[in-house]
Amino acid sequence: MIFFSAYRIIFPMKTYRYIVKGRVQGVAFRYYTVKAAHNYGVFGTVKNLFNGDVEAYAQGDEQNLRRFELFLQGGPPSAHVEQVIKEEFDMDQAFRGFEIIY
Repeated sequence: MIFFSAYRIIFPMKTYRYIVKGRVQGVAFRYYTVKAAHNYGVFGTVKNLFNGDVEAYAQGDEQNLRRFELFLQGGPPSAHVEQVIKEEFDMDQAFRGFEIIY
């Protein structure tokens, strides 16, 4: 997906959905995910799922998304990530910022 301003093409953006499995709840995973997203210029959301996993939607350019994905694979110091499932998500609109969904 490419986003346009009134004058020029801004940059191509991709959107991915991630499911993070392991010890990822109760360890400030969502807080650190927001911090990582801001550091890497990624937009989207993160939330806890009822089964103990964490779900994140991330949108940005490929280079920033790769950095963000590397964070998800390790998580914060108190987390233990066992698996990250990634799927491309087709989205017609852009996220604004990165936030925790409760």
